[in-house]
Amino acid sequence: MSLDSYVTLGRSGLRVSPLTLGAMTFGEDHGWGTSVEESEAIIAEYLDRGGNSIDTANIYTNGHSEKIIGDWFAARPGLRDRVVIGTKFFANLFEGDPNGGGAGRKSIVAALENSLRRLRTDYVDIYWLHNWDRTAPIEETMRTLDDLVTAGKIRYLGLSDLPAWKAVEAQLTARAHGWAPAIGLQAEYSLLERTSEGELIPMAQEHGLGVLPWSPLKSGFLSGKYSRHRAGAVDTLRSGLVGGPSEKDYDVIDVLEKVAQEIGVTPAAAALAWVRQRPGVTSTLVGARRLDQFRANLASLDVHLSDAQVAVLNEASEPSLNFPAENNRLLAPSLGFGGASVDGVRSPVSPLLTASSVRY
Repeated sequence: MSLDSYVTLGRSGLRVSPLTLGAMTFGEDHGWGTSVEESEAIIAEYLDRGGNSIDTANIYTNGHSEKIIGDWFAARPGLRDRVVIGTKFFANLFEGDPNGGGAGRKSIVAALENSLRRLRTDYVDIYWLHNWDRTAPIEETMRTLDDLVTAGKIRYLGLSDLPAWKAVEAQLTARAHGWAPAIGLQAEYSLLERTSEGELIPMAQEHGLGVLPWSPLKSGFLSGKYSRHRAGAVDTLRSGLVGGPSEKDYDVIDVLEKVAQEIGVTPAAAALAWVRQRPGVTSTLVGARRLDQFRANLASLDVHLSDAQVAVLNEASEPSLNFPAENNRLLAPSLGFGGASVDGVRSPVSPLLTASSVRY
């Protein structure tokens, strides 16, 4: 596979690369990001290899990430329309201003205008709600976004880090009013964070949302820097906040290392390949602080895990999901299909009900 093996994002006509360039590290305003020069080199490497999807947010390095991207494309006239640029709103960049962030009309419009100024463009391809605003009515949020689509300032909508029920409410509200629905869902997803399989990913598949996993290497835990025999500092802000891998994490890392060794690739490449091959996933967000790290991540495109290797990794990383996920997966087929074969899969017969026990 290559970056120009484009895939359709959700229920839309938008095509993106199987790996999306995540620009959270672009800029040095927080003291841990990537220099302008290195950020530009990463953009150039990504586009030269056929990539077309770049993701940022207004909060990333206090807007510097957006500015780096905007300046790079402004210096190359005609190239901007050839790529898909997504940015996010919700984060408040103005201390003490209650309307400086969130998902109300005033803040959305202002955030978009500021992002467009930094990106030096007159439209954004995907405008992502970055989190759930518990105080803003979803009707206000979705109507405002539809107005911005109509105005030509955004092309598509996306949802990030929302509960499944709120994402469904957003989709149904939009469709009921004839407004533009979302086409993508961003959620944390990796071998060490699979709980989104309980509700988020099935919901996305049902409601026309292509899934874009973020942190597919779990803040570097799956990058190969950590094993039971060696440990190194993970070079990201988030990892500094959460500490190192747990013993349970190392159980998964051990299996990942064995699979990677078996096929002669890095643990990072194997972990990214696993995410890319998961049901519902459209394009995986990958980023890096250095160009060599980014190139190493792109190497995952050459990796295809066998069914047996996927099964081994699945077993090692099996998540504990909230009710009713296991009930629906295990009990519902036996209760609903009575041992019949449905969609090519034969269901078990429920021990709670047999023909001889039916009472009329």
